[in-house]
Amino acid sequence: MIAAVIFQSPPHGTAGGREGLDAALALSAFARRVDVYFLGDGVYQLKGGQEPAGILSRDHARTFGVLPLYDVGPVHVLARDLAARGLRAEDLILPCRLLEPEELRALLGQAGPKLVF
Repeated sequence: MIAAVIFQSPPHGTAGGREGLDAALALSAFARRVDVYFLGDGVYQLKGGQEPAGILSRDHARTFGVLPLYDVGPVHVLARDLAARGLRAEDLILPCRLLEPEELRALLGQAGPKLVF
């Protein structure tokens, strides 16, 4: 089974990022593979140089670095969403595979359970 964890919300203001990360790590114990997707404003989850302490928020972004230790991945980013937000792959804290919309559709079509955060 291939599971998909999809991040669509920005990193601060909700607990979605932390909850999605926890879900991905937990799924790694049960799924054959866990793919992670950052779409829309979810690409901000991986943006480096954030200082959430200024808005009294916890910095959970660094925790995404443990994904490879749990054999979670590959990590995918929709290329157009990254570009639309003025970001480049080099701005992200993890190496990611940049996808085009048709690649995204194909990969999500192969996935079993899909969790969206």
